[in-house]
Amino acid sequence: MRSASRFLSFKPAAATAAMILAATLAGCAPAGQDGQNGTNDGGTPGAGGSVTVFAAASLKAAFTELAGEFEARNPGTKVTLSFAGSADLVTQVSQGAPADVFASADTRNMAKLQDEGLVEGEPRNFASNTLTIVVPPGNPAGITGFGDLARAGVKVVVCAGQVPCGAAARTIEQESGTTLSPVSEESSVTDVLGKVTSREADAGLVYVTDARTAVGKVESVPVPEAATAVNTYPIATVKGARNKQAADAFVDLVLGSEGRAVLDSAGFGDPLP
Repeated sequence: MRSASRFLSFKPAAATAAMILAATLAGCAPAGQDGQNGTNDGGTPGAGGSVTVFAAASLKAAFTELAGEFEARNPGTKVTLSFAGSADLVTQVSQGAPADVFASADTRNMAKLQDEGLVEGEPRNFASNTLTIVVPPGNPAGITGFGDLARAGVKVVVCAGQVPCGAAARTIEQESGTTLSPVSEESSVTDVLGKVTSREADAGLVYVTDARTAVGKVESVPVPEAATAVNTYPIATVKGARNKQAADAFVDLVLGSEGRAVLDSAGFGDPLP
């Protein structure tokens, strides 16, 4: 009660002076920054500090560009990116890895985190992707379509079944009635691409976006059957994120027009309904 009584005993002139002083101090804030919420001019309200983004390996090029844009819009903010197969990232988050944002290459792996109560709100779809065949320059094995991957002697590399690109490959096998006998199953699509660029494999199944980033190192062979196995990419803030405001702001960037432009340039399709 003592502090309340002291406040009530202020003289009108003193109260007016206090208001003027507060206004003066607010006017002294650095240009382009709001003293209330730390909004950077041209940036995002609430963004600041650091934010850790776990993202599917196929998002590496696009998210690296978007992270740079996010940091430019929000000076002093650091985006740490961790790329791997979606299934591996889910395991890491489930075990307590310090992720603020998770972007999956399929809805199935995102659903696993939802079931564990590790996602804030409802994940939102932001992109789609399909598989293509990549072969070393010159296409030494003469691969012309998906069926050729089942030929005797052809060394094919695919993603493991629990990884989104592997699940998509299994769907294409079933839909086309083709059975593959891969020489190896990798934990991420970038590992599959690496096997082909190093000529350890005659062919590999990767996303069209990965083939685009490796132009000159591989050649692409279209897979019309891939239309039966389109992967939808969802993104969400992780429950208990250390920097929820920055995490939400990064998600908004990905979902916004700037994110769409970067994803389009990388070869990603629009998110499916």
